[in-house]
Amino acid sequence: MKPVLIIAAMPQEILLLESSLAHSTRMKSAGFEYLEGRLGSLKIVVCAGGAGKINAAAATAVLIEKHHPRLVISTGSAGAYVGSGLSIGNLAVASEELLADEGVMLKDGWKDLSYMGLPALDNGGRQHFNSIVLSRHASEKAMQLADYYGVFLMRGRFATVSTCSGTVQRGEELVGRWNVIAENMEGAAVAQVCLRYGIDCLEIRGISNMVEERDMKKWDLPRAVEAAQRFVLKYLEEMSRPVNALRR
Repeated sequence: MKPVLIIAAMPQEILLLESSLAHSTRMKSAGFEYLEGRLGSLKIVVCAGGAGKINAAAATAVLIEKHHPRLVISTGSAGAYVGSGLSIGNLAVASEELLADEGVMLKDGWKDLSYMGLPALDNGGRQHFNSIVLSRHASEKAMQLADYYGVFLMRGRFATVSTCSGTVQRGEELVGRWNVIAENMEGAAVAQVCLRYGIDCLEIRGISNMVEERDMKKWDLPRAVEAAQRFVLKYLEEMSRPVNALRR
């Protein structure tokens, strides 16, 4: 059976997942360290590929080529935009990822990749510019699972940025442009690679901070990454059941 590949940026975002795997073995490919193991009937591959889109895309491509997964789960922490309805410790699942700051800056303001005529991906004649849609089937299963367990999970559009938003003004600008609920630094890259390979991608993140005037004393990264990992484990446990459906 094909494995499930889990990609995060930093080691603390996968520690709980790694400790939950049985018969695990640490491996290395193309400079990326990862762990292979089992959770119930599932084979799992877990990797912290590093921060940013370049690391995320490279790690995802390397491990897809090596393991040919049935599903890729992108996880970790995210900042929630003010007014999104999200709070620190909440969970969010991406319906769509936006390459939120890839474009060109002109005298009359910022323009996206469509304006430049530069698609981020041409997939069989279908051009994708700043927007990458993730698997609706996988995110719907996540929403059903959250409902079953009484876990708050918000589905919406995520912004992937190279420069994190450290002011309320910058957050408001991105929300106004893209109608997004949370931001991160890797999700669109993982989703784009998955789309190229034709593999479903699910993105689950825990909210570590609000996008406001940057003050890391207000953040709660441990709470965010634990919440995300615990939910991913529930999702995997459901996948490993003999009949792949939620309990009734």
